Amino acid sequence: MPLKFVLRPNEKVIINGAVIGAGDRPGSFFLYNTANFLRGREVLKEEQIDCIEKKLYFVIQLVYIFPEDSTLNLQRFASILDETREARPDASKTLDEIARLVESRNYYRALKLCRKLFRTADGGSLDGGVADSAAGDDEDPPTTDRTP
Repeated sequence: MPLKFVLRPNEKVIINGAVIGAGDRPGSFFLYNTANFLRGREVLKEEQIDCIEKKLYFVIQLVYIFPEDSTLNLQRFASILDETREARPDASKTLDEIARLVESRNYYRALKLCRKLFRTADGGSLDGGVADSAAGDDEDPPTTDRTP
């Protein structure tokens, strides 16, 4: 069964590293095979990192979007995860689950869970263009498949 997603006017999505944009009208798209993707509203830009939780999100995002650099980025992830554990001892269970998800290569769910840390870190707002779970990202995209 294909995964359907809708892009808002002028919204972008990254699918297996390629940036695809919608025109001036909303559009529905279907993914018929497994792929890595993030909608533009879920992408965190490096200049938007203003807390350790966003730094963790960003490195998971890099592993997810650029699997060719995953060895280096997974090393960075381990280091940033340790920093986050020190800064957020209150989030130890969530961080354990994020580590488990990354280890099992379920990066999208790890990102989704990491976003929840933003709320508790900055008093309730999700800024920086990263989607809130209420923004319609309840569907989980497939993880990876390089089949054309």
